Amino acid sequence: MSLDALFDPRSVAVVGASADPAKWGYWLAAGALAGRSRRTVHLVNQRGGNLDGVPFLPDLGSLATVPEQVVVAVPPSQVRPVVVQGLAAGARCFTVITSGGSGPQEERELAALVTSHGGRLLGPNCMGVVDTTTELRLSWGDFPAGGVGLVSQSGNLALEIGRLLSRAGQGFSRFVSLGNQRDIDAADALDALIAHEATRVVAAYVEDFRDGRRLARTLAAAHAAGKPVLLLTLGRSEASGRAAASHTGALVSARAVVDAVCRDTGAILLESAGELVDTAVLLTAARHGLGQRRARGQGQRQGQGQGQGPCPGLSRAVPADAAGGAPASPEAARIAVVGDSGGQGALAADALAARGLDVPVLDEATRAAVTAHLPGRGGCGNPVDLAGAGEADLRNYARITRALLDGGDTDATVLTGYFGDYATANPDQTREECEVAEELAEAAGKAGRLLVVHTMARDTPALTVLREHGVPVYERIEQAATALAHAARQARATPYAPPERVPSPSRPVADGGYESVRTLLRSHGLDFPTAEFVGTADEAADAAHRTGYPLVLKAMGLAHKTEAGGVALGIADETALRAAFARMRAATGVTRYAVEEMAVHPHSVELIAGVRYDPAFGPVAMVGLGGVTAELLADTALALAPLTPGRARELLLSLRHAPLLTGWRGAPAVDLDAAADALCALARAASEHPELIELEVNPLLVHPGGAVALDAHGVLT
Repeated sequence: MSLDALFDPRSVAVVGASADPAKWGYWLAAGALAGRSRRTVHLVNQRGGNLDGVPFLPDLGSLATVPEQVVVAVPPSQVRPVVVQGLAAGARCFTVITSGGSGPQEERELAALVTSHGGRLLGPNCMGVVDTTTELRLSWGDFPAGGVGLVSQSGNLALEIGRLLSRAGQGFSRFVSLGNQRDIDAADALDALIAHEATRVVAAYVEDFRDGRRLARTLAAAHAAGKPVLLLTLGRSEASGRAAASHTGALVSARAVVDAVCRDTGAILLESAGELVDTAVLLTAARHGLGQRRARGQGQRQGQGQGQGPCPGLSRAVPADAAGGAPASPEAARIAVVGDSGGQGALAADALAARGLDVPVLDEATRAAVTAHLPGRGGCGNPVDLAGAGEADLRNYARITRALLDGGDTDATVLTGYFGDYATANPDQTREECEVAEELAEAAGKAGRLLVVHTMARDTPALTVLREHGVPVYERIEQAATALAHAARQARATPYAPPERVPSPSRPVADGGYESVRTLLRSHGLDFPTAEFVGTADEAADAAHRTGYPLVLKAMGLAHKTEAGGVALGIADETALRAAFARMRAATGVTRYAVEEMAVHPHSVELIAGVRYDPAFGPVAMVGLGGVTAELLADTALALAPLTPGRARELLLSLRHAPLLTGWRGAPAVDLDAAADALCALARAASEHPELIELEVNPLLVHPGGAVALDAHGVLT
């Protein structure tokens, strides 16, 4: 359902309006009145009064016209009566600032009342809504105008982001405070921002993902529409309390799931409000036209296609970890650096390289063009050391930066150091420094490449000029480097279509033990060694005659069998079997055991494969390096389940230790198709059995001839 009445209502009624600046009702009323040239504004307070000459009416029934949106800022006990009155008056959109009643149930009933009349409800317990493009300011606080759309479950965080954006010369297109999400949720609000032309970058702080799969589809749609999504969320792990039950519980945390969903949908998961703003500023600059590659023959290197998305000039970047120390790959975004000193340039290059970006050797033609403006006509590298060229003539900043931008052998240029601060020491240079800032912005626009400025200055006239022309300006080089790395990662993302449905549940399994889980997974096509289940040493010896030696003895009912002394490998004969049985019974007290064929395959690799049921996103599949070192290595890849064979194969190849699977030091490659099929079988089984909140195979032995599960375990709800 359209949210037009939320963002651009023809009329607004603020119930609980006040003339007291200490009260919420004042800020809501004053904000509403700021847009009265565009819409009708009604102020309601049963005690009377006025604001800016506009009288307070006693109730919604007193309004001469129907309010399209009603903002409710009254005590919780009065919320429902106000909504009922508003519905009777014909209103269909309600923004409820206070809580909607005594508890969640009353709030759900309130939302059901509104939606049953064809209306929409924002909140309750929200901070309001702002649309700077339609003069709608129904919230407390200051919201500077700009190109960032924000959806947030935290009001104060939104205010912090707003102040940081303002300092960086940016602001909001729209702001939606979600509150308790009883009707309008994060996906609804994000959908509206994606469709909003003035919103260049979408930002969100979400604590409760509700229908995570729907939200994942929204994130993928945003990427397809060329709208970058920057996401903040909490990092607490719901799985931590179950870590002892399985390796999967320890490895698939709530944060890891969100990270995987963001990776697969093209969104960027960030750590702080500052990081979000730094990245948003760079991406909005790219949307201004900076970073857009020119057509071949206008400075573009041979073999490079026209970029797509919000920051196509960086679309070749493949940093493995935008905030970490990944080395640049051959396809990483290429950055030119020019600095006032060798030290600053070198530190900038290090910061960029540490985040997976490339600071390459410049082409000969570019070096010659830059050298023409350097003192003594000396040679230049990358980073370029101005060596006093800026002090000699401020316009050399523009000349040298233009040569780098026009050279075509890099995707973006970072200017680092002193520029922007000359007028602070010498006010007579203000005009010239601002003119150079104009030239820098013009050079970036004409070259169709991104220019990023790192400077020790703050809020000087020249920096204002740069920001007004869409050039990102940063106070610390690590801010610039991190923002560039995030933008590069977003530009190269290729979203996967999230699975829309989880299969219908099958008949529940009786328990999560190896015997039951093995039967379930075998029915889905997963291969296991031959095994029999016994209770005594004599039964074990009889089973061994049929299974054959060497064999494995396992104690049933233990999640971590090896640590508990519940596994004996390579048992060669009956004497060894009986001895192992006696030791195991004494150590574990278990009454049921598996006598299993010993699976030995040359050139094999042990994997762990599991599925955890996430409350918001449903079944989430995980694969990683397995065995007893699974948690130590923590080399895992996640994706929403069920999986396709192609997606499963990509997960395997995304592991840090993937070379072990594809043939390390001359070893033959494992059967990746068989490994992928095993992952698909596991994911399908877990998806059909929601009673298993965790399902795990560890180890999954993959080898050149196939894949075989050596142990399995499930955790019931």
